[in-house]
Amino acid sequence: MAQFVFESDLHSLLQLDAPIPNAPPARWQRKAREAAGPAPSPMRAANRSHSAGRTPGRTPGKSSSKAQTTPSKPGGDRYIPHRSASQMEVASFLLSKENQPEESHTPTKKEHQKAWALNLNGFDVEEAKILRLSGKPQNAPEGYQNRLKVLYSQKATPGSTRKTCRYIPSLPDRILDAPEIRNDYYLNLVDWSSGNVLAVALDNSVYLWSASSGDILQLLQMEQPGEYISSVAWIKEGNYLAVGTSSAEVQLWDVQQQKRLRNMTGHSARVSSLCWNSYILSSGSRSGHIHHHDVRVAEHHVATLSGHSQEVCGLRWAPDGRHLASGGNDNLVNVWPSAPGEGGWVPLQTFTQHQGAVKAVAWCPWQSNVLATGGGTSDRHIRIWNVCSGACLSAVDAQSQVCSILWSPHYKELISGHGFAQNQLVIWKYPTMAKVAELKGHTARVLSLTMSPDGATVASAAADETLRLWRCFELDPARAASSTKASVEDQLIIPVFCFCFFFIFLIKSCLPLFSSHELCPSSLPQSSCPLSSEPEPSLLFADRAGTSSFTHVHTQPGWFPLSLLMKT
Repeated sequence: MAQFVFESDLHSLLQLDAPIPNAPPARWQRKAREAAGPAPSPMRAANRSHSAGRTPGRTPGKSSSKAQTTPSKPGGDRYIPHRSASQMEVASFLLSKENQPEESHTPTKKEHQKAWALNLNGFDVEEAKILRLSGKPQNAPEGYQNRLKVLYSQKATPGSTRKTCRYIPSLPDRILDAPEIRNDYYLNLVDWSSGNVLAVALDNSVYLWSASSGDILQLLQMEQPGEYISSVAWIKEGNYLAVGTSSAEVQLWDVQQQKRLRNMTGHSARVSSLCWNSYILSSGSRSGHIHHHDVRVAEHHVATLSGHSQEVCGLRWAPDGRHLASGGNDNLVNVWPSAPGEGGWVPLQTFTQHQGAVKAVAWCPWQSNVLATGGGTSDRHIRIWNVCSGACLSAVDAQSQVCSILWSPHYKELISGHGFAQNQLVIWKYPTMAKVAELKGHTARVLSLTMSPDGATVASAAADETLRLWRCFELDPARAASSTKASVEDQLIIPVFCFCFFFIFLIKSCLPLFSSHELCPSSLPQSSCPLSSEPEPSLLFADRAGTSSFTHVHTQPGWFPLSLLMKT
């Protein structure tokens, strides 16, 4: 029994019912303290240094939220610049050009070299820099898989960081009614003259709207029932209007006198496109033929161009008058010379890339060899061509029928009119062909576009029987001031040039009178006589009663009639 009492006493002594003083903490207590923070040590207070009084670098007791660990995967691949964006060849040329002796060139040759540099490189080499900063990344094109991976831009960074974007009104400045306008894709029914008069063909009538005064005038109406107006085109001076009809006729009207001057025939089908080049009027027909009319002479038909198998719906002369571009319903674009070659009238270039009818044809005003064309519903592409080399500089999918294209020389942009489904006007930046703005408002497809003489307003005629005026290219005050200064200088130069021109012309005409008493002596050859017996060029006029008469105007080959010059 004694040993059992001893064991119970020993068990009661070893039982830990109360905490042991000065005992080491348990393991779970140590883990909890380490998680909460470092345990205070009685020895740390005695070992303080002089730096303990400084402001702590971080908040005491606040642990770092991110641990610095080695990443398991690399953050991304290295950046390799694009060679074409760096333009190393241009930099090398500019560096080596400094060591070469400077050559003296004539101003004409310098202009030719500058034009070649613009066409080949897209920029002027003389104004290029050896090193330049890259521009900001552009917006990814529509349909791009990853819009964030646009690494660089080939556009040069502008010299000023000022915001250069302009305000483009999204609503039309004015809306005009165009009742009974024909919903025909192949017709050209509107044109804006240099005198700020808009001509609109509404079924069988032609109306003139003055943008300055707002007056409306009905110029003509077809006499036969069922006939309609298929095309209109102003001469450059703005006082004569050419009208194509469904009866295969081309009429020439004097707008000031409201009188038809002449009626030119020769086509076998309706005349759907017209374009002027000085005194030569070119007309395209549904038969696929293009006729050149010399409006100065009685025998007006001077040439026939046969390069299309279907209707010619787009016709434009280049600004310099050297090339004629024609687009047809056969999906072809032909570029014709201004004079026949050894093989006759043969197109210089024929572009076959379009898959639909080509009505939208427009020449670049500042690059005479650049042509823009737009295809119909089956194609829906806008293509930029170099007519000298025949290369397609760019092609963009417009996603709808392209009805018309215009160039803006003020902002180096294009504007195109479209059909279903949005019936919008789109402004494109050249040469990147990036969308600048979309102008919506028409409820039916856009048929034709034309631009005001100042280049600030675009008129769009649509199948919804409305004519909308968009002020999308209005100049800012700085550009307007510079253009006004240039126009004033031109107005001072032109009268002086005209005076010298007529003075030389009069002296040249009067020289035979000083050399002989007779006007046409028989001793002189007939070709040297100032007034020979050969039939001279004349203009065919028609009075209000409709009877035709010849009015002879003494001209020399290649000269415009003096009566027309005096009217302009």
